[in-house]
Amino acid sequence: MTTTTKRLLAASALIALATQLHAEPEFLNSGSVLPTNLPFSEAVVVGETVYLSGQIGNMPGTLTLAEGGIAGETKQVMENIKTSLNAHDLGLENLVKCTVMLADIGEWGAFNDVYKTYFAEGRFPARAAFGANGLAVGARVEVDCVGAK
Repeated sequence: MTTTTKRLLAASALIALATQLHAEPEFLNSGSVLPTNLPFSEAVVVGETVYLSGQIGNMPGTLTLAEGGIAGETKQVMENIKTSLNAHDLGLENLVKCTVMLADIGEWGAFNDVYKTYFAEGRFPARAAFGANGLAVGARVEVDCVGAK
């Protein structure tokens, strides 16, 4: 690669970064998972980055948690994330990072058993997890994610 080509690529990368940094945020609420009158956005898009609010295992349109303990709530969390993404013309394949909060970190394995079924093998988002006390409405799990268009 020539020096001129390297400089052009570097300049293009800087222009793309500057565009991302100066993009106006777009606040999205589809109403597909949670009521739109809650004090947060379902998702916020800035440039090509999508920030999803944390999802719990509530049944769509309610704050009632799915039955079945950690497995049932995890399945519903993932369905809620998928529904939210789909409402904005995105899918699970757009996720690049997830943060998992568990009421009991001892349920990590049971969470993973369900979570991994939602992604193609080897195409998992980067992830962090921690035990948390007092998740919304007594949830066992909450997951928030960042995606890329």
